[in-house]
Amino acid sequence: MIELSLNNSWIIGLIINSILIIFAFIVPKRLLTPLGYVNAWVLGVIVWGTLSWQGYAVVMFYFLVGSGVTKIGMAQKEAAGIAEKRSGMRGPENVWGSALIATFCALGTLLVNAPWTSLLLLGYVASFSTKLSDTTASEVGKAYGKRTFLITTLKPVAPGTEGAISLEGTLAGIAASVVIALVGYGVGLINLMGIVYCIIAAFIATNLESVIGATLQENLDWMTNEIVNIINTFIGAMVAILLAWLMMNTISM
Repeated sequence: MIELSLNNSWIIGLIINSILIIFAFIVPKRLLTPLGYVNAWVLGVIVWGTLSWQGYAVVMFYFLVGSGVTKIGMAQKEAAGIAEKRSGMRGPENVWGSALIATFCALGTLLVNAPWTSLLLLGYVASFSTKLSDTTASEVGKAYGKRTFLITTLKPVAPGTEGAISLEGTLAGIAASVVIALVGYGVGLINLMGIVYCIIAAFIATNLESVIGATLQENLDWMTNEIVNIINTFIGAMVAILLAWLMMNTISM
């Protein structure tokens, strides 16, 4: 595991994210709205300030791959009326819907000591592993799912229905969770068992998110996609942390 220290991380985070946001506003093709970029700047500064380049690598990987995934089959999804709004361009609500739990985990590492630091790092990676899994499963399922079922009844439904799942989307979601967990391992935020915890947590959380979408989201006006995303990533982070905590206590007995 890496040792994290503040040093000049906050200053470096301010500089790097300021340069990136200027570049983002200059290039013609934008992945975020103007307010989305401002909020992403805040997120980036917090992540670099707390977890240095290692944490930043994970969030950037999620952002780039997640944005790319939303473009899969865009013409087909737009024609069917099930594409992400703004052609997949993200706003501030999307930034925090995806990264709020990870941000809390990152900030939490400043307040605790081992073994809680490693558990929060695991939660950080697991939350993004969960979100990328959910995004990939949804977008691939809408674009390429041959048979789509409602998770609560397993009855066939149209692609894009809240709570719908497909074999293609599910497999793609698992693959996405594996990849981002490997990124977290590659930069030293989690160990090998952490990869396993992230994959299990992402699978559980993604399917529970589908259950929430099929039940509560359809009946509660305040439960937006962003709120569901926060719940989804919270479940993913907590499941991974709980698995690791139980394993540590089992070994120590």
